[in-house]
Amino acid sequence: MGQKINPRGFRVGVVFNWGSRWFADKKHYKELVFQDAKIREILMARLRPAGLAQIVIERSINKIKLTLFVSRPGVVIGRGGSGLEELKKYIERQISFNNRSVNPYEVGKSVQEQARMKVELAVEPVKEPNLNALLVAQTISDQLLRRMPQKRICNQAIERVMGAGAKGVKVLLSGRIAGAEIARREKYQAGTVPLSTIREEVDFAMAPALTKSGYIGVKVWICMKS
Repeated sequence: MGQKINPRGFRVGVVFNWGSRWFADKKHYKELVFQDAKIREILMARLRPAGLAQIVIERSINKIKLTLFVSRPGVVIGRGGSGLEELKKYIERQISFNNRSVNPYEVGKSVQEQARMKVELAVEPVKEPNLNALLVAQTISDQLLRRMPQKRICNQAIERVMGAGAKGVKVLLSGRIAGAEIARREKYQAGTVPLSTIREEVDFAMAPALTKSGYIGVKVWICMKS
């Protein structure tokens, strides 16, 4: 079972909390899900240098609150909070508050009034970046793009994760590794990663690297100590 389902999604509600926390009826649910996906896509692309690990989206009557968990908060906040204000305006411009994106809490209001919904940003630091699967996967992906040897990259990443206090870690590379003509898979592991045990806190992320030879898939599993 553990290999057929996303390990993080498998534990939502038991170990992990939901990334989007709001309620909508059937009529507007689809629109808000698409809007959440667009917000995540925009922020993941723009804040990758800041080490964006997670986005939590909460909605109220006339406000969208975004909590950003980053490894380098100073890059997002900027000098005197200028970066945060600029980011807020950027999100408001990018989100399409039009007749396809209607807030179910504001059904009686016009589209123009709904377009004035406030975007609130909160930045939280990631306590230990080496225990976050997404940040570890992105680090490996970036190093593969620089043509560094994959064995050294993965072994160093595993060493850092285990040194940070993890119970186990697994890294899987798949594709034309090191520019090989035939695609293959390479697995690196240390400790234990019990995927089928729901009570175990297993973080999982994917971060493919687009090399000259094609995509190299990078998957990372990290089991925290309970």
